[in-house]
Amino acid sequence: MGDHSTTKLPIPGKRNILITSALPYVNNVPHLGNIIGCVLSADVYARYCRMRGYNALYICGTDEYGTATETKALEEGCSPKEICDKYHAIHKEVYEWFNISFDEFGRTSTPQQTEVCQAIFNKLLDNNWLSENTMQQLYCDTCKRFLSDRLVEGSCPTPGCNYDSARGDQCEKCGKLLNPTELLEPKCKVCRNTPRIRDTEHMFLELPLLKDKLVEYINSMSVAGGWSQNAIQTTNAWLREGLKPRCITRDLKWGVPVPLEKFKDKVFYVWFDAPIGYVSITSCHTPEWEKWWKNPENVELYQFMGKDNVPFHTVIFPSTLLGTGENWTMMKTISVTEYLNYETGKFSKSKGVGVFGNDAKDTNIPVEVWRYYLLTNRPEVSDTLFTWSDLQAKLNSELLSNLGNFINRVLSFIAKDPASGYGSVIPDAQSADSHPLTKALGDKVGNYVEQYIEAMEKVKLKQGLKIAMSISGEGNAYLQESQFWKLYKEDRPSCSVVMKTSTGLVYLLACLLEPFMPSLSLEVLKQLNLPLDAQNSLSDENGNIERAKRPWEILPAGHKIGTPAPLFRELKDEEVEFYREKFAGSQADRIVKAEAEAKKVTEKLKEAKISGFSCFLLFSPGLHYLE
Repeated sequence: MGDHSTTKLPIPGKRNILITSALPYVNNVPHLGNIIGCVLSADVYARYCRMRGYNALYICGTDEYGTATETKALEEGCSPKEICDKYHAIHKEVYEWFNISFDEFGRTSTPQQTEVCQAIFNKLLDNNWLSENTMQQLYCDTCKRFLSDRLVEGSCPTPGCNYDSARGDQCEKCGKLLNPTELLEPKCKVCRNTPRIRDTEHMFLELPLLKDKLVEYINSMSVAGGWSQNAIQTTNAWLREGLKPRCITRDLKWGVPVPLEKFKDKVFYVWFDAPIGYVSITSCHTPEWEKWWKNPENVELYQFMGKDNVPFHTVIFPSTLLGTGENWTMMKTISVTEYLNYETGKFSKSKGVGVFGNDAKDTNIPVEVWRYYLLTNRPEVSDTLFTWSDLQAKLNSELLSNLGNFINRVLSFIAKDPASGYGSVIPDAQSADSHPLTKALGDKVGNYVEQYIEAMEKVKLKQGLKIAMSISGEGNAYLQESQFWKLYKEDRPSCSVVMKTSTGLVYLLACLLEPFMPSLSLEVLKQLNLPLDAQNSLSDENGNIERAKRPWEILPAGHKIGTPAPLFRELKDEEVEFYREKFAGSQADRIVKAEAEAKKVTEKLKEAKISGFSCFLLFSPGLHYLE
């Protein structure tokens, strides 16, 4: 994950694309909604760019400062740094399993983050875009600290609710957004004593004064960059409501220190410093980071995120950069996803509902299936739903029966011995362009490849995947219509045309699907006995796009393929039912359930007075729950 052997810099004369994925927060394991919402979507686009021969740099990392980290550290009885170290490693492992191809996966709790963040702040201060103001906040005399939203609990003030464990930012029972000072009978979550209201000074970014610069940027770039409709709607809603000064500091210990004597006990608010993490993580990749971030003439910035992050990337972060007066690379294109929901409700990190990254790994369902399902279900214009039965249907009908069937049929036939096949050698295809069925297929495939590139350039990833899979469908129809098994006996030259054309399609599919299912692509290239690298495979220079119209010319006659093998395995009803049951409820519910099952097993052992626990476990049906 990230090739540190080579540092990437913009290359003059090439298309240089800087790609960021919203920085995942480190207070839990990422769930599938987080994964499709940012890191996986950005990965598909980064891989596509590399395949086209563009110079792409993909930056991401864990967002580590702020209230939620301090709160999680209190819950787990350790320091914020220990929490960050623990969850950074978990995130990294999950993304490695999902084959996410970051060029740099960093973190925001670094000296580089402090340096870049403070430099931007000082520029804003020098340019008079900051102001000081007084706020009222709850202060705990016992803990001797101001309490952030999540460190206060009390009764909800909403009439008719009266929930007695409402947080300082929101009541989980009625859903109302709150300020900590509105809570009835507030209590400090740490010591349970009653805090008092006290004045505190903070720094504010004067968004109203920056509005003209911001609106000019939005009007220009939202058109040039083809912003997604949900991003435009959210941004316009913020502008319509009227921009207000935004507080950028907090009374916390864990964060980037504010470089002013008067504010030496405060840190920057996480939503001021988190987007700056893109810049600081790039500075960890190369000391010449300004060649990426202060080079708008030669670098295009593409940013991927879920819809809840939009205003921070289209209003607050751009305003911050514009306010410095420096020549920043501003976001050109924003790709936003709606929510992926789970079975009967919402994925939730805080409540532990849904399938999490480490769960996916533990199912033994291959990573390419997970990537395919999430990407066909990518919530591009509205919320979508993850269900186990839908995953089963897409695996069995689209991957196994369509794609896997086509590739395996073609390669298995070529691999047959010369008496009934081609002895693993790709045959020559004489006069293929005068073979009507083959010529018609070539025209269709050429059109599909053009449509694929058009969709992917516009970051319409789901559409790109659908088009690539259509080529596999055309391949299956071509095999059926040609009746190649009869041609082999009755018209060997025509059969050779069909087989050489079909192996060309297999290679083309390996290329087109590499951004979506890289491990599948590698396996297909291996079975074709070709170099295991799809980079530059669709660049304008190498002629493959034009060659797609003549798939019989893609691979050379006489090339010996590798050993064919099935690419997918059917997912059975009983497996689906097992997973649905296993991942029902919250993570906490599952732990309780697993402990109850383990207890039953222990009791059975005691009753039976069996010695040799490990021997029993080997055959116990309760083994599933003891993982």
